[in-house]
Amino acid sequence: MFVALRNSNGLDGTEFSGGWLTGRLLSLAEVGTVFFLLALIATFVSARVGAAIGLAATLLCLPRYLYFIAPVPFTHIFGFGHEFKVQPSAGLHSDRWAIAGVLTLVATVYVGLSNLAVKNRGQIAEQ
Repeated sequence: MFVALRNSNGLDGTEFSGGWLTGRLLSLAEVGTVFFLLALIATFVSARVGAAIGLAATLLCLPRYLYFIAPVPFTHIFGFGHEFKVQPSAGLHSDRWAIAGVLTLVATVYVGLSNLAVKNRGQIAEQ
């Protein structure tokens, strides 16, 4: 959650928040950040529900990180004719916070899936 907040710091009110592609990415990431907070709270009530909400938050935050790391390939795949006003350099960018975000999402997916798998194994053994 903190990495997601760090990556969106300063983007509100900029061209990034108003674009038809980038604005949607920012909105998805903001909803994903709220979902991470809900997952944290839900984990204390039910680990399975918290894991499911965390996995949903991961899916919502991932596109923005991919856009920061590889903007040109991302827009070729998802942009459908999006034109850059200033063409960024092609290939991968080494945005450390975006890479940290992707690594955080990978860790979240691992923990969430392992939590769901452990809970399912216990239910199967009881039957």
